[in-house]
Amino acid sequence: MSLIRWPIGRLILLINFVFSPSSPKRSSAEQAKFDDKTKNLSLYQLPSCPFCVKVRRTMKREGLNIELRNINQKNDYREELISEGGKRKVPCLRIEKTDGQVQWLYESSDVIAHLQQLAKAA
Repeated sequence: MSLIRWPIGRLILLINFVFSPSSPKRSSAEQAKFDDKTKNLSLYQLPSCPFCVKVRRTMKREGLNIELRNINQKNDYREELISEGGKRKVPCLRIEKTDGQVQWLYESSDVIAHLQQLAKAA
């Protein structure tokens, strides 16, 4: 199976690189406002996962700077995702709320909807 996954993963990354969306042009003050809104967000992901690519493309299109956490690169991220989020599934957006509670948002379409709503509200 890894003989199939590796080349397909590289193809996904290549296509994403070639057809990467552009970020919106904002002043540094405007971008700082967006960065403040996303400082409590982390995206647990895998680089060549097509659903993760879809979420990262939305992040770029909306101009959102969110910490990326590769669960294959760092065991701490994978363990945190499983122990706190409940399952090893990516993409997963970790949302730390102002009251200290943490929400784990799975499903790429739900994550994208949340990010788009966040970008509109900022």
